[in-house]
Amino acid sequence: MSRPKPNILVTGTPGVGKTTFCEALAGSAQLEHLEVSKMVRERRLYKEWDDELDCSIFDEEMVYDALEPLLEAGGCLVDFHSSAFLDEGLLDLVVVLRAETSTLYDRLERRHYPESKVKQNVEAEIFQTCLDEAREAFEETDMTILELPNDNEEHMQEALERVQEFVRSYQPG
Repeated sequence: MSRPKPNILVTGTPGVGKTTFCEALAGSAQLEHLEVSKMVRERRLYKEWDDELDCSIFDEEMVYDALEPLLEAGGCLVDFHSSAFLDEGLLDLVVVLRAETSTLYDRLERRHYPESKVKQNVEAEIFQTCLDEAREAFEETDMTILELPNDNEEHMQEALERVQEFVRSYQPG
């Protein structure tokens, strides 16, 4: 699909810095930041709620249907922890942000997540759940998947520069 600007999925375990990264990148690369978790809440793109973890269990089809028309025009940063439900034809790059478990733990505690949710997310990072999901989702495609650390400001700047270079060199078609 030919788009004037690329669509980039930024994924990773909750707390790795996806939203902060996307906010910085959106301004510098002139891309639209689509914070999917916020869309899920605001548009009620879920059919179930997990009371224990106090979060929605998003409906893949509903989220895909909401994203598809936005992505067709290009120039979007998709900020979400899940990637398996997305069609590679809508994306041009996948960025998986990673964080050391101690960094992730501290970030999630500052969000006042329940201990069970902190533990679940730290374990997901240890087992590289988001990275493996992205690799599996796009394994039979030519999709570039960048695994980038995001533990501190230096990592963030390096990751931003890497993705900004991708955006600058992007060729439609």
